[in-house]
Amino acid sequence: MKRYYSINQYLKTQFGAKTIKLSLDGGFSCPNRDGNKGYGGCLFCSENGSGEFASTIPKQIDLLSTKWPNAKYLAYFQNHTNTYAPVNELRGKYYEALNHPLIEGIVIGTRPDCIDYDTLNLLKEVNENHFMWMELGLQTTNLKTMEFLNLKYDINDFDNAIKKLDSEHIKTVVHVILGLPGETEEDMFNTVNYVCNKKVFGIKLHMLNLVKNSELSKIMPNYTSFDSIEEYADLVIRLLEIIPKDITIHRLSADAPRSILISPIWSYKKRTILNTINNELKKRDTYQGKKTSG
Repeated sequence: MKRYYSINQYLKTQFGAKTIKLSLDGGFSCPNRDGNKGYGGCLFCSENGSGEFASTIPKQIDLLSTKWPNAKYLAYFQNHTNTYAPVNELRGKYYEALNHPLIEGIVIGTRPDCIDYDTLNLLKEVNENHFMWMELGLQTTNLKTMEFLNLKYDINDFDNAIKKLDSEHIKTVVHVILGLPGETEEDMFNTVNYVCNKKVFGIKLHMLNLVKNSELSKIMPNYTSFDSIEEYADLVIRLLEIIPKDITIHRLSADAPRSILISPIWSYKKRTILNTINNELKKRDTYQGKKTSG
């Protein structure tokens, strides 16, 4: 039994079997790339909008079904901003995925500033008839870091998005990046505490991966977020201790193909990282929510 409430555990209870997210490229853009909000995207973002593993539903099921023949699947619109299009286009793409006979539900990743009235109504409709959660990229609550990263959204945008989604009973998962340039441990703890004080279904924690051709790699080519797996695992464990037990943990490490990864050079070793975290949790006899009340 893991010492944190993993999304895998939640989904197995929900669907009675291993349930896998299939990363899809919906062909969306981003207001921080097309000039609506800015150009070049967020500094850390890859050329593919952090969707290097995205492909089609049939291809991924063919690949995964041998290892997990009885698995169930969620359609995950991952890269770029998956609510950034006319609502009729969103509707078509969402329902095309949901109508696949092996898809049990949908996950939609987006920016906090890209949920307007019409989009919210569509999300409400989907949520009422299908299993769904939204994923919001927050990354940090440090205003200086947000500006440096060229996010082009702020805390108010995040707060408003959380309120909108909660008002329609839509589950929300929040992304937080650890080890951003200039940030202290206090900054990272502040961000996680801020998220945990909102009505969220889950949280994603992962180190900053410096990847080739990102804007950050051009201005800070030698930057490394964490020097070792042990250093990173220590921080993650202490953050888990302050996350309430009922918040699902969706990620504790980041995925970046070795072909584009610059640093940390060890971050592709996902299994080793997770094993280090799990072993250290046992060694310290600690767990998610240990330092929260209730």
